[in-house]
Amino acid sequence: MNKLQAMEVFVQVVDAGGFSRAADAMQLPKATVSTLIQQLEAALSVKLLHRTTRQVTVTADGAAYYERCLRILTDVKDAEESLSRTRLSPSGRLRVDAPTGLASSILVPALPAFFERYPDIQLELGCSDRLVDLIEEGVDCAVRGGTLADSTLIARRVGVLNMLTCASPEYLAQYGTPHHPRELERHRCVNYFSAKTGKIYDWDFTRDGERIQIPLPGVIAVNDSTAYVEAGLAGLGVLQMTDYLLRDHLASGRMVQILPDWVSDPIPINIVYPQNRHLSTKVRVFVEWVAELFDSHPSMRVRALAPNVNQPQPTAEPEIA
Repeated sequence: MNKLQAMEVFVQVVDAGGFSRAADAMQLPKATVSTLIQQLEAALSVKLLHRTTRQVTVTADGAAYYERCLRILTDVKDAEESLSRTRLSPSGRLRVDAPTGLASSILVPALPAFFERYPDIQLELGCSDRLVDLIEEGVDCAVRGGTLADSTLIARRVGVLNMLTCASPEYLAQYGTPHHPRELERHRCVNYFSAKTGKIYDWDFTRDGERIQIPLPGVIAVNDSTAYVEAGLAGLGVLQMTDYLLRDHLASGRMVQILPDWVSDPIPINIVYPQNRHLSTKVRVFVEWVAELFDSHPSMRVRALAPNVNQPQPTAEPEIA
């Protein structure tokens, strides 16, 4: 038995919560994973895992051994990287998840520069506005908008999203231009709902200390940022969207900003990863690259998020991005 490989397999089984998911993540046959765990338990003369037909859980001895394995594997990884070019040229598969709009408008156009810097990384970029389970789905890190509800994740603040309220010229010509948020209650609005709960999000506005947070009427609600913008362009109603997704449409005249004196709460953007997973070099360089990318973007810099103790925090669900 290769003891180091067995330890790696054991850590992966615990992280993934099952033999099949661990086997998929490590690209090993399930039988090999099972055999290595059995050999490891036999060598240690201790039961590391509770197995049922539905789930795999760690025993008390297994939990203690898991922490030791993490430290040992981290030390081995650091030793290898200190004696190789890996730190300068990280390699391997990197699985990242990001909101659709942010991925298509900000991340993907900048990726040529990332690959020029790190040519040996193979990136798998999942693009959706749903909340993925990083461990369950084998994702190394994720870009998320909003405050974080999952305390098991480590997060680094890398930027903010600033929101604008807009409508198409055709919509405004037909229904008129509102000059106060309360007037939107007599308009059609494009709403956004949570992919997880189905809840439609309220709209918020602040001006000179006055704050308004209200649900607004609409004939359509979506849970995808691309569809959201397209609904506004089609004249289906007023929308409240991140400014970087509206910038080109505003410049071309296909969208018109309304209520410019009323500010919506900026949404923090974080990169998150599991706290029980060693932060590999490839994840670390990706996090640093995203932080640099967002800091160079005029509307996404972290310092643009001014704290306001009187304002509620944005929802923990990933927001329109």
